[in-house]
Amino acid sequence: MNWRTLPSLTSLRAFAAAAEYQNLTKAAAALNVTHSAVSQQIRVLERHLGTRLITRTQHGISLTSQGEYLSVGLLEAFAAVATLTENLSDAEAARPLLVSATPMFSSAFLMPRLSAFIEAYPDIELNLDSTIEAVALKPGGVDLAIRYGTGQWPGLNAQLLLPGCLTVVASRDLIGDRVFTDPSELLDYPLLQEHASVEFDLWLEKVGISTNTKRKVVRMPGNMLLDGIRRGDGIGATVPAFIADELNAGKLVALFDDPIPEIGYYLVTLPGAIRPILILFMRWLQHSMTEYEQSLFRWKPAHLL
Repeated sequence: MNWRTLPSLTSLRAFAAAAEYQNLTKAAAALNVTHSAVSQQIRVLERHLGTRLITRTQHGISLTSQGEYLSVGLLEAFAAVATLTENLSDAEAARPLLVSATPMFSSAFLMPRLSAFIEAYPDIELNLDSTIEAVALKPGGVDLAIRYGTGQWPGLNAQLLLPGCLTVVASRDLIGDRVFTDPSELLDYPLLQEHASVEFDLWLEKVGISTNTKRKVVRMPGNMLLDGIRRGDGIGATVPAFIADELNAGKLVALFDDPIPEIGYYLVTLPGAIRPILILFMRWLQHSMTEYEQSLFRWKPAHLL
């Protein structure tokens, strides 16, 4: 098909609407444009085709023989396009909302609030994929990825949801009344770390504990990490927002706190149009996070590095 020789879609729509209603005023109302705009587009089409398509009458317009011939094919074509796009839109609207999030974010933030989302939006079917692996975003697949990082992912849009802050925490049952003054004291305990996560390792190096230093390390999924910290299985590092209730209650103790403003949890999407149900979910997430942050930081870390 030679696309460059086709008349403009705007002129074809204007003529098809005029042919359907046999009236330029009604066609303009259907297209939400002015009467003169419809007239102008039909004249553009007539010049492109080199033939007269309509004649004006006392009560509207009538089609020439060429106009009759063109209108039949155009109205059938536009009807087919309308059916095709409506079917696609309906299928997309019915498709579950697929969200990929890290295990820690899923268990610590999403799961405790899902009932509120379901109550607010009972018609939205949510499919949550909890994985530490970075997933590929593509049309018809994962709609939203919630990822921890810098937000600099080429070809993707990223909105900051939760600023980063690495907090080293321990259960009061594990450490008792011990006061930590130096990060090297952490090596007296098992270090719980999330699979495929390097933030704790990098922080240890930052404070002078090299990777060659003997450590007691246990790696596990993010949801198990938080449970292990709460039980007192060892010392771990996480985002304080995920354990704010325990910090406020004194069940967990913040040993060291290191804000990292350049990284955090981001809402990652493909560029372009966003599904309406995804817009609702993202707004709900942002609202929930704002409410949550208002209850944070009533505790004070032992050391701010």
